Order: sequence, then C-alpha cells, then structure tokens
Amino acid sequence: MCGNRPAAADVPGIFAGCKEGGIMRRETVYKEIEDMFGVVPSMFKPLPDSSLEMEWQLFKRVQFDEGPIPNKYRELIGVAISAATKCRYCSFYHTELAKLNGATDAEIEDAVHFAKSTAGWSTYVNGMQIDFEKFKKEVLQACEHVRSLTSVAR
Repeated sequence: MCGNRPAAADVPGIFAGCKEGGIMRRETVYKEIEDMFGVVPSMFKPLPDSSLEMEWQLFKRVQFDEGPIPNKYRELIGVAISAATKCRYCSFYHTELAKLNGATDAEIEDAVHFAKSTAGWSTYVNGMQIDFEKFKKEVLQACEHVRSLTSVAR
C-alpha cells in the first residue's frame, strides 16, 4: 500500500511503486498479483486505477490471511455460498481453492448438499411464515435436549 498509512511504514521499499497521491501504480499491483498467481486474472483488469490497489489488498486479506477458520473450511463455506447464490465464477474458484487446501470431493459435495438443504428450508419456513420467535425457542429447546443426551452418554 502507498501513501501516509501506518501499515505501509513497516514494509521496506513499499513506496517504490507509488505514483502521486499515494496509490500503487497498476503495473506494481499487477506484478504483485502475478507473483502470487502466475497470471493476472481478468477480473482485476477492468478495475479503475483509483480502486485497483484497494480491491487487491482486500482480496488478499479476505481470501488468504489466516483466521480462526482454517482455509480448507473457509473455502468449503465459499463453495456452499457460491452454490446458494448461483455464482458459477465463485463456485469454480472456491471449489478449486478448497481442493488446493486439501478438501476431498466428498467434502465439497457435502458442503453443496448442506447449502441446498439450508436454502430449501429457508424457502419453506419463510414462505410459510413460520413464527420466528417460536422457532427460536424450539431450536434452543432442541439444543438443550441434545446437550442433556450427550452429557448422559459420557
């Protein structure tokens, strides 16, 4: 990142690829992207200069930074969301990254099946206008019952 931003001060030579106004040059961003992927995916190319760096930094952070959920499971969540939102681009991307992070075909299928089930039940309970407060009480009651069964089994 460029400009007078505190995070940039920690990275040696970070300002070398900057132009006036503190925004990384397109070529510098493309070089970072290519270094990471071996190619600059076409989805980055139409972005205007004013937002390319920001979108790239956000993409890297969201997609690749370590978080409390291991990347394999984050990608399986991405597979499920992509299926539910019917985004073929996202579906392909998250499926391939899930595999790259060690997900099996069975795990990918399970994530998609779970999304299908969730979307189906969502359609039903919303369409039938099931009382939400009653539903919440029933879910909590069911969870408490399962907890009691689990503690008895130990």
